[in-house]
Amino acid sequence: MENVDFRSDTVTLPTPEMRQAMAAAEVGDDVYGEDPSVNRLQRMAAELVGKQAALFVPSGTMGNLASILAHCQRGDEVILGDQSHVFINEAGGIAAFGGVQPHTLPNESDGTLDLKAIESAIRHDDVHYPISRLIVLENTHNRCGGIPLTLEYSRAVGELAHEHDLKFHLDGARIFNAAVELGVSAADLAAPADSVTFCLSKGLCVPVGSVICGDEAFITRAHRIRKALGGGMRQAGILAAAGIVALNSMIERLADDHRRARLIADGLRDIPGLSLRYERPATNMVYIDFTPQANIDAYGVVEAMREQGIILRASGDGSIRLVVHYWIDDDAVERLISYFKRLLGR
Repeated sequence: MENVDFRSDTVTLPTPEMRQAMAAAEVGDDVYGEDPSVNRLQRMAAELVGKQAALFVPSGTMGNLASILAHCQRGDEVILGDQSHVFINEAGGIAAFGGVQPHTLPNESDGTLDLKAIESAIRHDDVHYPISRLIVLENTHNRCGGIPLTLEYSRAVGELAHEHDLKFHLDGARIFNAAVELGVSAADLAAPADSVTFCLSKGLCVPVGSVICGDEAFITRAHRIRKALGGGMRQAGILAAAGIVALNSMIERLADDHRRARLIADGLRDIPGLSLRYERPATNMVYIDFTPQANIDAYGVVEAMREQGIILRASGDGSIRLVVHYWIDDDAVERLISYFKRLLGR
């Protein structure tokens, strides 16, 4: 029996078409700007999100770090959510490498930041204060159930930022999930932002890589920072070739992941001892908690499920996040639901 892995959409393997494209990729030295596959991927990415230019980077963490450092000087302040990936999961890079101070605001349950709270957080011009330079949002919002931020909200934040002469960066790691779910284009979602990153290595199945997009001047600054961070890769077209396949063929199918996430929620909803943190999954993530009635905690569930070939991961708060991706089919969904029912005595 093959294992099925629900821990994250980062566990996705490249598709057969991607492996063929990688093997046949036309390559050159990307540090010299001579890799035709990287250059093609960057042009495609910029067009998809409606920006002038793009830069291929090894990871989403590097993409966000390079973007923030390209916008900010040492001692500047960034306004962002206290549940954001940049704040929680990126090793404090903006402070460690850029001397940039995070000013966190509480994320609402839907991943948004209250507009009045954002405006109140913007510093007045005072020698005692750091300079408010940037607002960062995350779409979809990972720790808030994979919920997509709406076009209307993103526009409101963009207007607020630019009214106060701030920049707006969008951590769009899963922006294509958001676009597919909302029925709008990724370019529309990214339009209010001065810069956007998105991951190729999550639901799009590429083995490595993310892309930063923005105007030409911003990408020039980010390119220099990528070099300083060690992100200058040589014949990176082998990786970019998989990204080209992904952008051509993997975006619209994200709707299948969202559908299967809802099938999981429907199948688990009435199991005693289990509760859904979000009744209806917004995209490809299902968050579950356990009540005393379960007589087993998340870590026990993880161990029991592993014996059945189902790979899960417990979070520190005692929850489990189930993430649906290309390699999770309907049979895997049925297996998961069946084993949960058996494990929790139903």
